[in-house]
Amino acid sequence: MRMLHLGLRVTDLGRSLAFYTALGYAERGRVPETPFGSLTMLQLPDDPFVSLELVHDPDRPVTDTGAVNHLVVQTNDLAALVAGLADRGVTAEPPYDHGEGMWTTWLTDPDGYRIELVQWPPGHPAGMTAADFS
Repeated sequence: MRMLHLGLRVTDLGRSLAFYTALGYAERGRVPETPFGSLTMLQLPDDPFVSLELVHDPDRPVTDTGAVNHLVVQTNDLAALVAGLADRGVTAEPPYDHGEGMWTTWLTDPDGYRIELVQWPPGHPAGMTAADFS
């Protein structure tokens, strides 16, 4: 088994699409009418599959993001990503050096969802492993 994607309800689809494409996601498809609203599928360049679904229904704006603590996106060059985001009008918090080449920073999407950006140290496997908790 594997997780396929996360569906996030968004208030303004155009604003959210602009934010997530600035972050690096590409739109891969849409399902215009479902009982949940319209669905817009997004994929990061290094992911083999769609990993984020923006769920939009104008009659159901986001009023509480508390059920989602945060999303995490891995990058190979955090400084370059933060600079590129700033060029697109997206502000990130100052990057934090955890030592040994691990860096993180935070940003917030238009609906208030928190996103952590992570740059693993050199040689770290992709994603988190049990070794990260020992």
